[in-house]
Amino acid sequence: MNDIGNPPAIQSTSPFAIPNIRRFLAFRLLFGVRFYYPVFAVLFLDFGLSVGQFAVLNAVWAAAIVLCEVPSGALADAIGRRALVVASGAIMVVEIALLCFVPLGNPRMVFAAFLLNRLLSGLAEALASGADEALAYDSLKARGRAADWPRVLAVLMRWNSLAFVAALALGALIYDAAALQGLLRRLGWEISLDPQITMRFPLYLTLLTALGAWWAALGMTEPGGRPARTGGLLSSVLAASRLTLDAGRWILTTPFALAVILGGMLFDHLCRLFVTLNSTYFRLIGLPDASFGLIGAGIALLGVGIARWAPALGRQSPRFSFALLTLLCLPGLAGAALVLPFGLGLLPVVLLHVVLLLTGYLVSHYLNAVTDSARRATVLSFKGLAFNLGYGALGLLYAGLLALLREGAGSPGDEIGVFRTSLPWLLAYGALACLLFVAFVAARMPAGWLRNPGGDRTADG
Repeated sequence: MNDIGNPPAIQSTSPFAIPNIRRFLAFRLLFGVRFYYPVFAVLFLDFGLSVGQFAVLNAVWAAAIVLCEVPSGALADAIGRRALVVASGAIMVVEIALLCFVPLGNPRMVFAAFLLNRLLSGLAEALASGADEALAYDSLKARGRAADWPRVLAVLMRWNSLAFVAALALGALIYDAAALQGLLRRLGWEISLDPQITMRFPLYLTLLTALGAWWAALGMTEPGGRPARTGGLLSSVLAASRLTLDAGRWILTTPFALAVILGGMLFDHLCRLFVTLNSTYFRLIGLPDASFGLIGAGIALLGVGIARWAPALGRQSPRFSFALLTLLCLPGLAGAALVLPFGLGLLPVVLLHVVLLLTGYLVSHYLNAVTDSARRATVLSFKGLAFNLGYGALGLLYAGLLALLREGAGSPGDEIGVFRTSLPWLLAYGALACLLFVAFVAARMPAGWLRNPGGDRTADG
């Protein structure tokens, strides 16, 4: 089968000749490249919000994703994936435009704009999660080319890494009025820049990428072979509810799928928590603040190298992949707990970033290979929900640990010291989580874990 509008005679040795694959890559790239990421926290503060409001707004964002994740995936399977991807792109345009044009000076209006932005951002993330990937995978499958999915993931990883480097470097530069003004002066342009204007420059660039993501989504088509959905809103909601229950039962009764989701959550929530603490860790090992952006850009380039050999890893058994990720993750956490100085101290950061990248790749590879097309977006949404719940739960546990350690600290204001004391606990938690996962796998699927589903084995049919 072919994408709608593509004649059956058109064939190519490259999966990137399929229009939906090119548009999927463009959508993922443009949707994820946000030039305000390197100045994310200070952006909120420079708009006049407090640290407490910043925490509340990000909690709202996380809650919106968790609440909408699975229902949106089921709705995508019920009414079609393209509709939700297009809606996600349109919502991204609106949520970024809110911050681009909200006037300063009225704290209530600014907070309301950021609150709506966080709600819409979480909704956009949830709508796209699962739907875009399911649309792309089924476009390959409709051409009989599902085996090319690891190749598509590798290209996406490479492009995302390069785009993240550009966003880190350019976003921070254009946000800083003094740095940008100095650069323009060296180029011969005498321009006076207001910090209240330049702080929106990363947002303006992100608005352009949002429009690009929306444009890419509008060009997508539903893969051939998917039945047309009829009926009104109520029938769509009922169909989505049935799909949600069906996908949930399928995951719970399919040991391999459940193991992939839980294993992915295990490594994702451990590494993601550490990645969010990168700047604190860099200070702990004695690196200057000015180096953080360059280090982040360098680490982002890891994705380019990993993308070259990740497909080879995907051909190995899931047991081998789990063992490799464990041998990278636990030594990474151990190295962080040892607080090695300067260059040596960066090695744990590199290891944990590698684990995070490989986890996303392998979970997508294995899960898509065993999931029926009819429930693919819903299952992928369950995966996203599990990852976010794991990350949120660990965040709460870690916050409680820090509170306890802070009470027992000798110097009540020594946050860096408290952070240092918490790192061995994070290693202990990771080791215990790995042992519990191995015990679960041994009990539920001692034989199935040895097989690689990425070859000729699928759940369809």
